[in-house]
Amino acid sequence: MPVITCIDDLKKLHRKRTPKMFWDYCESGSYTEQTFRDNVSDFGKLRFRQRVAVDMTGRTTESTMAGFPVAMPVALAPVGSCGMQWPDGEILAARAAEKFGVPFTLSTMSICSIEDVAAHTSKPFWFQLYVMRDEDFVDAIIERAKKAKCSALVLTLDLQILGQRHKDLKNGLTSPPKLTIPNILNMATKPAWSLAMAQTPRRQFRNIVGHVKGVQKLSDLTAWANEQFDPKLDWGKVARIRDQWGGKFILKGILDEEDARRAADFGADAIVVSNHGGRQLDGAVSSISMLPRVVRAVGDQTEVWMDGGIRSGQDVLKALALGAKGTMIGRAFVHGLGAMGGPGVTKALEVIRKEMDVTMALLGERKVTEIGRHNLLVPKDFEGDWA
Repeated sequence: MPVITCIDDLKKLHRKRTPKMFWDYCESGSYTEQTFRDNVSDFGKLRFRQRVAVDMTGRTTESTMAGFPVAMPVALAPVGSCGMQWPDGEILAARAAEKFGVPFTLSTMSICSIEDVAAHTSKPFWFQLYVMRDEDFVDAIIERAKKAKCSALVLTLDLQILGQRHKDLKNGLTSPPKLTIPNILNMATKPAWSLAMAQTPRRQFRNIVGHVKGVQKLSDLTAWANEQFDPKLDWGKVARIRDQWGGKFILKGILDEEDARRAADFGADAIVVSNHGGRQLDGAVSSISMLPRVVRAVGDQTEVWMDGGIRSGQDVLKALALGAKGTMIGRAFVHGLGAMGGPGVTKALEVIRKEMDVTMALLGERKVTEIGRHNLLVPKDFEGDWA
């Protein structure tokens, strides 16, 4: 086993061990992938303020997110098809997050179902909802999340229509993969993945298959999913879902100050500055560059979190310094999952926490909750001069 010191080490292993179509699904954006790249590169424009001769002892990364205690202000974001990155991936990631002390968010488009994850964990997890045209399905899956004692609902707002991701179309992405000659040859080069996948019954979208009339097999599911994302999602539907849920309510996919103020007025317990990892509107600004504007727009009305481009503990601290109260990581933990299964998710979390801890010491900060703008040097044009 190679020595793992950073998320990039896990990323390299992930690429070696996972079939091409699922690696591409993780490591790609829409159209030109400009926003996908900017999400990562814009963190590099920010610089830390080093401080010396400050007592560094007794450091802690513990905090809260929407009232939930967390070992560090990092939640595992909802990522579709984790069970294709590694067999039973959602279960493994949820268990790793639970043991580590950070939230796990299960995607609507997960391979393992709400019930699968609930049966293999002992503490509540969060559930992410995509709003579908089929209101009966939406109502039913919200009730299933309640029955599983999910402690928060994360409503994704930026996928009313699916952004075009060239690699997924060219790969003919399906879960499970179709047994074409190119796919069979590629999977033959991934023996550990193939063997483990053969041993699990969880190989398709179990939140949907068997829970929607007429959806019993892969071809049914593909046709249903392509037609179901609801282009009519508006604030009225958001209010309906909020009232139906009745618990902790998080709105994800905010990238505009006006939308942020509207989300806060709706009583969201947190809003997540996010552009869907660069997988929806290509050409949109990076999450980290929009974060300060959203923080100013919302003020103290609700917590602001950030998602997109985080690949290190230093990235987490930069987001906190710009006003975020929490962060969500997607690809960073998926690289660990694809590299090593559950232990890889744990390793990704350990890497991020260690980077946070060491950096806090060199900043002269002992509590992650006290990280702020005073810890950063921010270029004057960082937020852009957009008209």
